[in-house]
Amino acid sequence: MNYETKQEVLAALSMPWAAFSTDVLPAAKEVHRAQNGDRLTVTAMLGYSNVCKNQCLYCGMRAANNAVPRYRIEPDEVLASVRAAREAGFTRLFLISGEDPKYDFEKLLRMVEGAKKLGIAHISLACGEFERSQYEELRAAGADEYVIKFEMSHKDTFDRLNPSTNFEKRMAAISHVKESGMELASGNIVDYPGQTLDELADDILLMRKLEISWAPIVPYLPAQNTPLAAEGGPGRQEMILREIALTRLMLPQVNITGGQPGKNLADGFSSVDGTQAALAAGANLLFADLLPAARAQAFRVVDNRTLLGLDHIHRMAEMSGMSLCL
Repeated sequence: MNYETKQEVLAALSMPWAAFSTDVLPAAKEVHRAQNGDRLTVTAMLGYSNVCKNQCLYCGMRAANNAVPRYRIEPDEVLASVRAAREAGFTRLFLISGEDPKYDFEKLLRMVEGAKKLGIAHISLACGEFERSQYEELRAAGADEYVIKFEMSHKDTFDRLNPSTNFEKRMAAISHVKESGMELASGNIVDYPGQTLDELADDILLMRKLEISWAPIVPYLPAQNTPLAAEGGPGRQEMILREIALTRLMLPQVNITGGQPGKNLADGFSSVDGTQAALAAGANLLFADLLPAARAQAFRVVDNRTLLGLDHIHRMAEMSGMSLCL
């Protein structure tokens, strides 16, 4: 089952759901079984700062949202959490923050170097747009992958929804990540208010063009005190499942976020039905949050971001029949 052209992708996005569920979803799952051994990959996640200078219209951590209690975690505390995660068996780490101009870059380098010394095999970062030389420094310190989402592939839409930067800057940063030698993780927001199938098809094709290592894709979820929340939402589960399946078929070995919202949005990204549906569509990557509950609630890119720990992940593996890979 091949999807090479935009017309083919659009046809799949427009296919009646009953037919897509019967034909495309099982094919995507079979590709993951054949190409990746049906492994469920687990990564420890830590949001070390929720301070952000940007005013993205969809993000709950936008600078103008005064309802979010802000925090920064110093490197020593971060590394103490990483040490505990390593002792629990994690070998993969995802350090993420808002685009915090006052979090010293040298501290970030210290965290990356320290995590490597603690035995973390794969470090992913998501800290915003940097200069090319800074990405190179992060790579030299031991970072393996950098997450910088293009969010939406159409310039006019990106520039409207991301007024603190622009599409050219974002794509330049993406190029700099690839040039640094780090793997690139990038993707889009699915089914935000006003998104067309044409835009969604272009998003999927851009992920393939960028040769990404991980597709950190999620449906649009309205966040309190954000302008886009007034325009509609949330994104439909059906649409994220369509994109997961198509991404798996077009990029067989890429990691795809499996923690997805389901029928009850209050369950966040630890929804049992949402996650199981995503895994059955070809997704394979789950996260365990290292933050204590109060800080986890304050890392509010979206409302109800809930991520649970290893007990939940073991349950997801057992329910899906996938083999767990820490």
